[in-house]
Formats: sequence, structure tokens, C-alpha cells
Amino acid sequence: MIVYTKSWQDLFAEVIETALCTLCGACSGFCPYLTYYRGRIAVLDNCTRTNEAQCYQYCPRTYIDLDTLSRAIFLSPYSAEPLGHAKAVVMARSADTKVRAGAQYGGVVTTILSFALQKRLVDAVLLVRTLWDKTPQPFVARTTDDVMQCMGSNYMACPLLHGYNQFSKEHISGDCRLAIVATPCQVLSVAKMKSRPPQNKLNIANVKLVIGLFCTWALIPDRFSSFLRKAVNLADVIKFDVPPPPANRFDIYTKSGRISLPLEQIREFTMPACAYCTDMTSEFADISVGAAEGIEGWNTVVISSEAGDELWQRLTTEKKVEVGELPSSNLEHLQAAAMLKKKRAITELTRKSGDQGNLLYLGLSPELLGKWVA
Repeated sequence: MIVYTKSWQDLFAEVIETALCTLCGACSGFCPYLTYYRGRIAVLDNCTRTNEAQCYQYCPRTYIDLDTLSRAIFLSPYSAEPLGHAKAVVMARSADTKVRAGAQYGGVVTTILSFALQKRLVDAVLLVRTLWDKTPQPFVARTTDDVMQCMGSNYMACPLLHGYNQFSKEHISGDCRLAIVATPCQVLSVAKMKSRPPQNKLNIANVKLVIGLFCTWALIPDRFSSFLRKAVNLADVIKFDVPPPPANRFDIYTKSGRISLPLEQIREFTMPACAYCTDMTSEFADISVGAAEGIEGWNTVVISSEAGDELWQRLTTEKKVEVGELPSSNLEHLQAAAMLKKKRAITELTRKSGDQGNLLYLGLSPELLGKWVA
């Protein structure tokens, strides 16, 4: 593992000012001189702690060797497979009809988190809550009711790990066992923390469960929120959804019905950094969850770690989830979409650096790179 002794100036020069920043929030809580403000990372004062540079080290867009990271997280080399180190891929939904009724799709994430809290596998969950103006905010859930408040997809980038850093100091005791629900870039940052634990923060070993979300892009929060205020009455909005292809639309569900907008109109608000991401399914999570495309009310679930597999077995044994075999056509489409995201990201990273041998933040062996670009 490469150890960096760089400053926030390097973080800005290499990531924030080059459109690689994902707004994950990992830097803004570690450093008291950095904060999240109006959709970007802002500097409050000059930082002189260049010998630590944890803001730089845990950014998901500073250099990381995927093989080294995989050995630290999964105790095995990084997998060249489209879904990473997947032990199993299944179709599932919550066995609780109340959860399914309020869920984005099958309610699997809500069920996992509620089970983990009820069985005292974790003491709290860090996830995203949607505010009245439909912008996302990091939130610590301690009860099932708290988790239920956070159901549904927001689609806007959220500085979730700013919440991790802040809550670790202000709200969570040092021995608190934590679950985190995160997008691929946020999951990658957590994996970097696990591989080289932060100093003077909540013990990263107390993060007992990482639930990853499938993600192909996220929206710039301040710009998209401004667009929404002009397009709809925010008080009437119930949820957002992006139906599977070939729908090619962004749906806004309101109290009076559905408003559908062309997906191309929404893509103008996409975070530029999303073009450089190779991970669609949160490969370094314990369990990853997304929609089962074309199968209403069901999730696709990818189990990647030993801890994730053990938890999933408990959920199925205690009949908290209903599990089915994911149709082969769905699995093939998911694998193809995940590989396409990798190929597109390599193309964009090469275009940005001008050299396929320089993938900026991404460390890949020549063999793995060859498989991805073949």
C-alpha cells in the first residue's frame, strides 16, 4: 500500500480542480479546514498538517492499486470479473409486505439494516436521508423506524462520509458498531480506510457491515435541486425512479401522479467524476443491492465477503427475505453493463491523461487492463 504525505493542496490540484471529485465527503470531515458547501468541497483555512494528509489518502480518486486493496479486504487478488469478488448473485425481496410497500424496489436494504439493528449486530447505521427540499443528507439511524424514514433512491451525490467523520466525533461512542450504506465511490473510500486505518478517529474496525448500492451516475445536488424547484412542487414529490432500458426516462412521482422527463435532460446534471468510475456494483462492499431490471418489486443482490455471506444466510434462514434465482438474461445484462462501465471509464481516464499507461487514480496490472479494454 502506497503511503502518501501530501496536503490538501495536492487533493485540490489532482482531484477537486480536475473534475474527479465525487462529493463522497471523505476529506471534509478528516480535516477541520475542509468542509462541504453548496455542492463542493471548500477550504476554510490553510492546513499545515502535511505529514498526515488523511484527506488525500482516503479520497477514492487518489491512487489505489486494486489488487493490493482486494488482498486487504477479501484476502485475495482483485477479480477481473465484471462484478468483482462476487460469491453469489441472487434475486430477492423483503418478506415484510409493509417494507415492500414503501421501498424503492424490493426493500432488501431496509430489511438487512433492520435485521442488523434488531439482532444487535450493529448499534447504528449511516445512510442517506432525503430532506424536505429533496436534497440528500447523511443520517445516523438507530432504530428500524429511523431506517424506514430513509427508504427510496435520491440519485443526487451526497457527502455521506462527511457524516461518518462528523458523527464519529459528535454522536457515536468509540465502541459503536456501525453499518454504512454507500455508493461505489464511498465504498471504495471506506475500503481504503479499512486497509490503512485512520488516526484519531472512530475505529474503522467497528464498521461491521458495508452495504453497497448499484450506481451508474449521480446528480450534482445544488444544480439538480434548483432544477427540481422550477419543475415541480417539492412538497408534492413522493419519490424518484429511473426505469430500466429502453424506458430512457427519469420519473418523478408526486401526489397527483407521475411526471416523466427524458433521461438526456437529466444527464446534464450528472457529476463529471462519474465518467471516470469503473465500479457499478460497489465491488468492495459486503453485500451490494440494486434493482432487478424488468422484474417489478425485486432486487438484485450481490454477496461478496464472508461477513456478507454469513449475514445473508441468517436472513434467509430466519425468512426475512424471499429469494429467487436471478434469470440468466438479467445476470448477463448486469455483467455486460458493469463491464461497459469499466471500459468507458478506462477510455475517459486515458483521454484525460493522454496515456493509457497513466490511469490517474487507478492502479491496474497490464493483464487486468488488457482484459478490460479487449
